[in-house]
Amino acid sequence: MLKSVRLIWVSMKSLLQIEDLQAAYGRSQVLFGVNLEVQSGTVVSLLGRNGMGKTTTIRSILGMTPASSGKVRFSGQEVQQWPTYRISRLGIGLVPEGRQIFPLLTVRENLFATAANRHNLSGVWDLEKVYELFPILEERKNQLGLSLSGGEQQMLAIGRALMTNPKLLILDEATEGLAPLIREEIWRVLEALKKSGQSIFLIDKNLEQLMRLVDQHFLMERGRIVWKGTSNELRQKPELIYRYLGV
Repeated sequence: MLKSVRLIWVSMKSLLQIEDLQAAYGRSQVLFGVNLEVQSGTVVSLLGRNGMGKTTTIRSILGMTPASSGKVRFSGQEVQQWPTYRISRLGIGLVPEGRQIFPLLTVRENLFATAANRHNLSGVWDLEKVYELFPILEERKNQLGLSLSGGEQQMLAIGRALMTNPKLLILDEATEGLAPLIREEIWRVLEALKKSGQSIFLIDKNLEQLMRLVDQHFLMERGRIVWKGTSNELRQKPELIYRYLGV
């Protein structure tokens, strides 16, 4: 499906590094010395119950919730004091929680709104490749964003992020609230993106699917990383799953 997309960003080097990151909302501290890393060409998950600081971590990576201390390095540059637009232009594509597409733009306009190739790549993401990935978006290309189903909006949000030709694709709650068939489609797409060499950092609650896709997991509890390891290592630690992910 993605044969025409050049394999990029696949060398095993650090793409994103977070060191001792702390962040707060006013006087309420949320992150307490978070450390994690995403290497190029890998898929990394951030796991934890609701309210543990996962979305705040993503917001801090992108400068939307400024770090009170610690470091965020992306592509070798220290960015924790940068504005969000400047960090994004280094090569981060975000699929935010709640999708947040442009409701009064058509599908085609939503995709064109973020189209960019700031790193002069060949074989870049364009409308044709996004439509190849999500054929339903081509069928809906002239419809307004607000007329799409939740699953179609999520596909559009992923396509919109890919149109920025990101080095790192970040997805916050990638399949939350979607119908089972749509969830399966999203996981199929993420597997295809991984095979193409796309680096991915995601939050999701579907542990079974994450175990098949993810190279490295980070478990978060109350704003701290309490464990990291591979899918095989996590499978051998059911007590961790029960303690930090069980309801």
